[in-house]
Amino acid sequence: MSDDLRPSPDALLKQSAREGRGRLKIFLGAAPGVGKTYEMLLDGAEKKRAGIDVVIGVVETHGRADTHALVEPFEIVPRRIVDHRGHKLAEMDLDAILDRRPQLVLVDEFAHSNVEGSRHPKRWQDVEELLGAGIDVATTLNIQHVESLNDVVASFTRVRVRETVPDGVFEAAEIEVVDIPPDELIERLKDGKVYVPEEATRALQHFFSKPNLSALREMALRRAAMNVDRQMLEMLDAGAMPGAYAGGERVLVAVSEQPGCDVLIRVAKRLSDALKAPWTAVVIETARAETFGEEQRQRIADVLRLAASLGATIARMPAENVAQGLLDQIAASRATQLVLGKSRRSWWFELRHGSVVQRMIKEGPEGLALHVIPASRAAEDRGRGLAPIVDGWGGPVPYVIAVLLVALTTVIDHFAAPLVGAGGLDLIYLLPVILTAQRFGLRPGLFASLVAGLSYNFFFLPPLHTFTIADPQSLLTMLVLIGIAALVSNLAGRLRLRANLSARSASENAQIAAFGQSLARASTWDETASAVCIEVGSLIDCDTMLIAERNGVMRVVAAEPEAAPLGPVDQAAADWCWSRGEPAGRGTATLAAADWQFHPLKTALGTLAVLGLARADGTEPLRADRAVLLSTLTNQAALAHERLKMEGEMHELSLLKERDRLRAALLSSIGHDLRTPLTSVAGAVEALAAEAPKSPEVALARAEVQRLKRFLDNLVDMVRIDAGALQLEPEPIDLTDAASAAVHDLRETLAKNRIDLAIPATLPLVRADPRLLHHILINLLANAAQHGAPDGPIAIEARRTAGAVLLQVRDRGPGIQPGDEAAIFETFARGKGSDRSGDSGLGLAIVKGFADALGIAVTAATGPDGGAVFTLTIPEQALVAA
Repeated sequence: MSDDLRPSPDALLKQSAREGRGRLKIFLGAAPGVGKTYEMLLDGAEKKRAGIDVVIGVVETHGRADTHALVEPFEIVPRRIVDHRGHKLAEMDLDAILDRRPQLVLVDEFAHSNVEGSRHPKRWQDVEELLGAGIDVATTLNIQHVESLNDVVASFTRVRVRETVPDGVFEAAEIEVVDIPPDELIERLKDGKVYVPEEATRALQHFFSKPNLSALREMALRRAAMNVDRQMLEMLDAGAMPGAYAGGERVLVAVSEQPGCDVLIRVAKRLSDALKAPWTAVVIETARAETFGEEQRQRIADVLRLAASLGATIARMPAENVAQGLLDQIAASRATQLVLGKSRRSWWFELRHGSVVQRMIKEGPEGLALHVIPASRAAEDRGRGLAPIVDGWGGPVPYVIAVLLVALTTVIDHFAAPLVGAGGLDLIYLLPVILTAQRFGLRPGLFASLVAGLSYNFFFLPPLHTFTIADPQSLLTMLVLIGIAALVSNLAGRLRLRANLSARSASENAQIAAFGQSLARASTWDETASAVCIEVGSLIDCDTMLIAERNGVMRVVAAEPEAAPLGPVDQAAADWCWSRGEPAGRGTATLAAADWQFHPLKTALGTLAVLGLARADGTEPLRADRAVLLSTLTNQAALAHERLKMEGEMHELSLLKERDRLRAALLSSIGHDLRTPLTSVAGAVEALAAEAPKSPEVALARAEVQRLKRFLDNLVDMVRIDAGALQLEPEPIDLTDAASAAVHDLRETLAKNRIDLAIPATLPLVRADPRLLHHILINLLANAAQHGAPDGPIAIEARRTAGAVLLQVRDRGPGIQPGDEAAIFETFARGKGSDRSGDSGLGLAIVKGFADALGIAVTAATGPDGGAVFTLTIPEQALVAA
């Protein structure tokens, strides 16, 4: 296969992630009343007739008789009753469905919001848990509830729904569009089949107009087509199949603290879907970010959380200004599509600060497509109250210090005037301006330049102690002083901003590097856990704990500072994070009532630990501007735990290799060193048998010699299996002949047992190595004779099944202890407390090794009437066609 036709790792990973998960089928409609629930029930009834276990989790019939009739044949999982503000509300019982574990569950109204206090705030999250448990789900959804289309639908229907589902739920879902023409839906509405008459009249006048329904219908069909196209491309990528489809587009959307950025996110999501392109939401961190209030920081966090839920990659780019940061991010991500918001700023604002849009047009890379989204009037109105915070001049301290510095300079000039003259004093006034701008930034520096110019005029330009300037040359001197001071202040302020950004970026990189070094120095699990808690707590400025599995039990292995035991809600959130590999707890979508926020330390080996964050005052543990830093820290912590796990596994592997080497040497030595004396003993026993053929002692000695010989043969065979020295010589074998030969060779061992041979003559021949198959049957029969009931029957049965032939050996002993079914095939293994104890433990290991060499599966179980049942499953490819 050429490099161009290799399977896509991303597509293979997506398919692998879906293994073991249930399948989701969404019945998608353009509007209420198109018959989504009806179609879902018809589809469920068809699957029920096909023998699939189908139950109803929740279905809303809305009083329709035909829908209610379809519900009757199904088993309905009772809903749980929740007392909410004095009202009894019925919600889907998620735990009851998980306990029932049907093959398919019908769940109506996918976008429904659960009652406050439920495990998940949204029903779609309940469905995700059902899918994760391997249960298939069928559900219903209207197109206006899709997150990325929410504002588009609201723009022409004038109705904004509050219950939405993220677009990511469609990725692996099967979509069935339930579609009827708008005229037919309107007729259904008029007939009272959707709403009661009063509500129907209002709906026809607003939401259910024909243009609205036509637009919604088109959106539903397009969304379903996009989903089918995406799944087709994933299958092509995973199968390394050639296909003509567009590629190379990358979408970048700029996020700011301004209201209305959620519109940009949805636009970027729709654009990325249309282009089938990955997309990134970026926040440009300039010096202004330091002045943001809590409301602005929270707005950025909410927008980034929305972008992440819609499938975006989150990025933060420190920069001197927004335009330069965007240019750097475009170069780093190789973006081809840029989505920007455009505020209706005044010409004076753009003159002072410049236009980001204009600079992107002028300096953006060639081929960059720019999508400019004007801000809405409502968003601008909401943002006006932020102007004093965003564009304010800060606190009074810098300006007071600027005045004091200018006053000190005035005193110095007063004493220096007789020495340098009035003409040189203006240069000295540059000193407080430079110091103020360098220490406090641009605005205090400009203020200092104005105060310095006025002070120079008041104290040193005639007429003195007035702000009047008599000499035009003096006026020019003062204006030049103020201009030079303002320019120097601007340059010093810009340098300070750059220095602050560089220092912040360098500090964060140094913190990450120091964190990595701390983890590298830790050589044990406890040291690593302690280092993670201390360093993350210091960098994120919160309380931390690390929960991991120790001896099969989840427990807190480190905390900084020492934490109290977790409450029930926090423990449930930690367990959820561990089992699902997803964040849970405060500030997340799962168990948000918890005091702690938990993040998984997840690698390719799975979730290795859970990191908990909390604050003593109960506020949000993670600030919006620290989310990317936390992601980097958790990734490093996860890699450190992965390193320890792999080191432990490598150490165990080396011990196993050394143990196997010593065992193989011991077995080979014993097998060969005992064979010669055993041959001599066997000859002596045969000589005694010739002299006293009826002696019971001689018969016992002969049986024990034969058993010892089989034991030595097993030792030699085990060495051959471990060394990979088996040479297969397959040929057609009749199972009746093979079983009879094994019984004949063990006739003395099986003398007290009745052999029930039930192998139909119609079974096909089996292609296998006759010597290895003979060894397998001998060991199984000897095991049955030794561990079955004394003088009890031993059955050898065979039967044909679909795709295989099953050959079974049954005894009537106590059976196999539950849990030992696989362990008894290990070398020197003995089933404790069962009929497998008391032997050398090699016979069944020989059976397993020879069966694997022949491509035959072997299993052990306890039969329905007691006794052990060993089953050889001979696959179809090993059967000889008649």
